[in-house]
Amino acid sequence: MDEASLPNLDNLAQRERIIPVSAAELEGIHEMALVAARAAASVKAEDVKVLDMHELVTYTDYLVICTGRNARLTKRIAEEVAFRTKEQFKLIPKSVEGAASGDWILVDFIDFMLHVFTPEARDFYRLDVLWKQAPAEEIE
Repeated sequence: MDEASLPNLDNLAQRERIIPVSAAELEGIHEMALVAARAAASVKAEDVKVLDMHELVTYTDYLVICTGRNARLTKRIAEEVAFRTKEQFKLIPKSVEGAASGDWILVDFIDFMLHVFTPEARDFYRLDVLWKQAPAEEIE
């Protein structure tokens, strides 16, 4: 993997949530993240997890992390999630990074983020290990 094909993450640490999220809003965001995770699983994503990040970072509330067996499948997973969130919630991603190579695709929905990795990229970046203190839900 070369640096040019990876998502640009530099601006994430600088993003701050201006308005705090209420418990009811957080529940709705969690539901959207779960729909995204289930959509990923429905198109053969593996090791799908939803990490609750709302108390750990300011730039998002949940991370949805999953693996596709190859770059072609990672692209399909990201497309399916974008389709389902638009269909169910009228929600479209603010940005998508890394789709050209497909090794690591980051789909930014602001309140939650989808990370779709190839097995090699997931093993290398290990976001679920990096954020092991975040409460995690595994999706079948």
